[in-house]
Amino acid sequence: MKGPLATAAVILVGMYVVLKFVLPLFTAPLPASLIYLYLALTLSAILIFYTISGESLNAFMGPITRFLTGEGQVGMARTARMLVLILFPLLVGWQTYTRLVPSDQPPVENRTIHPAPPGEFVGLSNPYPKTPENIAVGKGLYAAFCSPCHGANFDGKGPASVGFNPPPANFRDPGTIAQLQESYLFWRIKKGGVGLPVEAMPWRSAMPRWEFELSDEWIWKIIMGEYDGAGQSPRTWEEEE
Repeated sequence: MKGPLATAAVILVGMYVVLKFVLPLFTAPLPASLIYLYLALTLSAILIFYTISGESLNAFMGPITRFLTGEGQVGMARTARMLVLILFPLLVGWQTYTRLVPSDQPPVENRTIHPAPPGEFVGLSNPYPKTPENIAVGKGLYAAFCSPCHGANFDGKGPASVGFNPPPANFRDPGTIAQLQESYLFWRIKKGGVGLPVEAMPWRSAMPRWEFELSDEWIWKIIMGEYDGAGQSPRTWEEEE
């Protein structure tokens, strides 16, 4: 397939590869919702470009129109068209069903708004070196204190997670700890849900207040273990020159 439609497909695929696989090599991974937003903007730009003139519009829409009407299609092309026209509605129906069918899972709330930590926690950095020994200690502490809710696989599916609303954070999701600095996690672990400021409400959290059970050293090492176990890196801000 050649022409504007093929070019548009290559651009969209290329954009997805860059956002999903190339960009995380240099910065924090993007959440899936943000990737889809960028793809939608790219598609909008492509449609605007190819609808500037009637000639470009016909060149872009021609293959789509011929596919839908079956004009000039024989043999394998005709069979492929029939399969697509049959399978696509079935796929849409299945996706709709899976989204609307009642579930015994607790409802999920967006965790995109993170309240600013108090001044005493702003700008803190982990004072302990990220050595294999410290990471191993952190993972051991995580297993003892955190895994019942956040899961042994750092995916928020621990045995005690059932019924929480919102559910415990999935640290493997690029939209959670990969978007946060270590100082933010230190504050949230130390102060827990009861330490959230008024402006964060009605944001609810069952996170315990660990400052009475865990020393600062243990909390920092748990943070190391969380990032390493989840395969994520903490967000950092480059110093202004």
